[in-house]
Amino acid sequence: MDPPRFVCDGSLGGLARWLRAAGYEARWLRGAKGAVALSAAASTGEVALVSDRRLTDRRVIRNGTVRALLVPTTVTRLEQLGHALRELGLALRPARCMDCGGSLQAVAKGDVHDRIPPRTALWKDDYFVCDRCGKLYWQGTHWERIRARLAGL
Repeated sequence: MDPPRFVCDGSLGGLARWLRAAGYEARWLRGAKGAVALSAAASTGEVALVSDRRLTDRRVIRNGTVRALLVPTTVTRLEQLGHALRELGLALRPARCMDCGGSLQAVAKGDVHDRIPPRTALWKDDYFVCDRCGKLYWQGTHWERIRARLAGL
């Protein structure tokens, strides 16, 4: 079974990025109300992550047409991620692109050498490129801090 994909309402942009770090596709509907996320989820099959408690009474959620989760906004983004993973019974997966959610593909250092910061090229040999937006990634100290925070969940 394929992992769930998510659509986050306008107040959950930070959660969308953390979901990508945890290995899940997540769209953020910048500035959109939760009702827009529900509508989007109804047409795409994504799980709607919403911050408006009133939406949980909607028929499309009650009858199972749309899978949705109410996410508290009074906690940190990392706590929001822990809440979503626990409530949906999800495990951590290989990270996705933090910008667009695309899959990260290993790439030879020589193929991206012109894109690597000079100091990074001295100590890192493994690189990844997003298959959607082309952003370059490597597992440096920033990524190590992210992984440590995820492991703490």
